[in-house]
Amino acid sequence: MTQGDLVISADFGTSGVKVGVVDSNLTVLARVTESYPLVLKTGGIAEQSPEDWWGALAHALASLRQELPDLSKRTAALVFSSQLCGVICADANGTPLRPCLTWLDKRAAPLGKKLTGGFPEVHGYNLPRLLKWLRLANGAPAKNGMDPTAKMLWVMQQEPEIYAKTRWMVDVKDWLVHRATGEMTTSPESANLSWVMDSRTGREGWSDSLCALTGIDRSKLAPIVQADSIVGPLTAQAAAELGLDASVKVLGGTSDVMASALGSGEVADGALHISVATSAWIAGFFPNRRLSVAHSYATITSGLNYRPLLIASQENAGSALDWVCQLTGNGAKDTRFADIGTPQDDDPFFLPWLAGERVPVDNSNLRGTFHGLSLHHDKNALRRAAIDGVALNLRWAMSKVVREKGAQTTGPVSIVGGVASDPVFAQTLADALNRDIRVCSARHAGMLGTATLAAPLMGWANNVCDAAATLKSRTSATYAPNSSRVAQLAVRADHLAKIRRFAIRSYT
Repeated sequence: MTQGDLVISADFGTSGVKVGVVDSNLTVLARVTESYPLVLKTGGIAEQSPEDWWGALAHALASLRQELPDLSKRTAALVFSSQLCGVICADANGTPLRPCLTWLDKRAAPLGKKLTGGFPEVHGYNLPRLLKWLRLANGAPAKNGMDPTAKMLWVMQQEPEIYAKTRWMVDVKDWLVHRATGEMTTSPESANLSWVMDSRTGREGWSDSLCALTGIDRSKLAPIVQADSIVGPLTAQAAAELGLDASVKVLGGTSDVMASALGSGEVADGALHISVATSAWIAGFFPNRRLSVAHSYATITSGLNYRPLLIASQENAGSALDWVCQLTGNGAKDTRFADIGTPQDDDPFFLPWLAGERVPVDNSNLRGTFHGLSLHHDKNALRRAAIDGVALNLRWAMSKVVREKGAQTTGPVSIVGGVASDPVFAQTLADALNRDIRVCSARHAGMLGTATLAAPLMGWANNVCDAAATLKSRTSATYAPNSSRVAQLAVRADHLAKIRRFAIRSYT
């Protein structure tokens, strides 16, 4: 047990941070969202300032203290989750030396291909190196350069003056924990996705062999800690900036993927859930390591005693829907798909690959398109096509993932994320998958899942998964497949498969 009865949970996404105050019933007493900028430039650049994240957190807590005046003295723990696959170069004091290369940054794609390719090749990977990665890490760096591996090499080669001053190369959540405690750590998820971690059972940790294979300096990598471990109390400076007591304990924290898994309540082996926000992913825990080289997904070691967590990530979901809505004249975000008319058999088709794709085809060069446009198509037809395109893109990925032994193939599919709360999208996904859809605490599942990490510390549950399992009962809406729409989308899926094959050949 610990002093105080509340937990502050902060879920750092691509566009902003969701911060909530959670009690022993995993009820959110107050919450606020603060945004921060994402700098996008030609050449695949997608950067953020780490200090913007910290400033957004401080501003959010100031707002929450207005709602809960006794927040400071009642808070016992602070827990973070965040976007994955960022690279922050920090000096010995933890000061960022350049903006963060976020997960969306693709400037290192040529390095990614050079690192992974070379004769003899299988699926674009050099066979001897691939076999070593698969044996030790249960995966390999993405060819599109979006994983930390290629980004670290890019800094080393393109910004040698920055690299020379760099003491730590860490992910988003890692820097936030350091900013709060003064201790530099990393999560098993971030470590695994750097592809220089040995993820074999009983041997989990940084691998000298994989560091030598990639050229990454192990001394610049932070110690790996579990998600529910106590890293330390707040530093005096952090406590003052956040308006909290210095006794508040900061936990190791986790990735947005595991936070969503916990927040969905789907913690049984083989239980899959879908997160649909800026990007999308299908994820779920499994009893052992899984891997699909052909379709670019695998399990990674989670921060819960290295329990394998399958992640099948797609680059385009809410971002593609936002783009189409901006293109066709935006509107209130919660109602922009409310009056788009009845789907038509001759609606255009949409490939949502505006930022390349990862699963089930890893190709950063893929690009989105509308296909089958006619003069009579209006903005509503384009919006209907966008909804269908994102849902059918997920259907494409799901068709591969459900082949895994032990994956649950019947029953409702839980969905989380900002897009999940849109009823038109949720119904379309139910029809596309021909499965019931259960909408969880859509916009705040990650924040709630993050809070469950503190449950054992707070005495709320015996372990994190027990706490998370209680969230499965929190359903905000359910959607059953509509038989006629299921049939219509099956036909559209067949057409899209043909368009997709042509597009993939064109960009390969």
